[in-house]
Amino acid sequence: MSKPRDIKKELAGYLGELYLPVMGRCYEDKARQAEREALGYEQFLLELVERECQERREKRIARLLQASKLPLEKTLDSFDLKRLPQKAARQAKALLDGTFLDRRENVLAFGNPGSGKTHLLSALGQELIRQGRRVAFTTCARLVQDLLRAKQALRLSQAIKKLAYYEALVIDDIGYVQQSREEMEVLFTLLAERYERASVLLTSNLPFSKWEAIFKDPMTTASAIDRLVHHSVILELNIASYRMEQAKKKKAEDE
Repeated sequence: MSKPRDIKKELAGYLGELYLPVMGRCYEDKARQAEREALGYEQFLLELVERECQERREKRIARLLQASKLPLEKTLDSFDLKRLPQKAARQAKALLDGTFLDRRENVLAFGNPGSGKTHLLSALGQELIRQGRRVAFTTCARLVQDLLRAKQALRLSQAIKKLAYYEALVIDDIGYVQQSREEMEVLFTLLAERYERASVLLTSNLPFSKWEAIFKDPMTTASAIDRLVHHSVILELNIASYRMEQAKKKKAEDE
């Protein structure tokens, strides 16, 4: 007489072998639910698979958010799109579907300090990640220092290749801190390598007419601008500083 099969133990083993931990945790509850609600076999299996996939997506999004180094407090919910000029608001909403990444388009946000450039692009980056996109955030100052160290170690191409993994690279405050010619050369190399290969999202307080102060050379400046603008969406946030508005509001409330 053959020994009765231990179905639970066998299931646990197979689900573990197939790396399906969620199904392993919840199949018993789902089986009881299927019995109570007279669910068919296919419906029962569908709900198990949906649960597994949902948790995997949530974990992947959590990993992508952590790896992105985005300021996670700067969300779309906490950004007041009504403050933006109508054109910029329309552009921002259109970017949320993420298709600009498929076209390798750049997003260039210009405006005065405090106008919400960093917040807007950070919020956009988080929405893209929730669609499964790969996004990285860095300040311009930190980026050029990282690239310069890589160049000095004869690993610049490897560093740029590592950044190529990300579909969207958010570079915050380009030109905010004046860099040396050597530092700007590595930044130009990165922009040239990403041209028509992957998207750059950047913020700047400086209009293009003042970018020679960044790249130190008229020809390099023109070449950098040409690569960034060729396939791009330009967001002009010519509005008052949000921080200044909040400070004035608080002062008025305290008086």
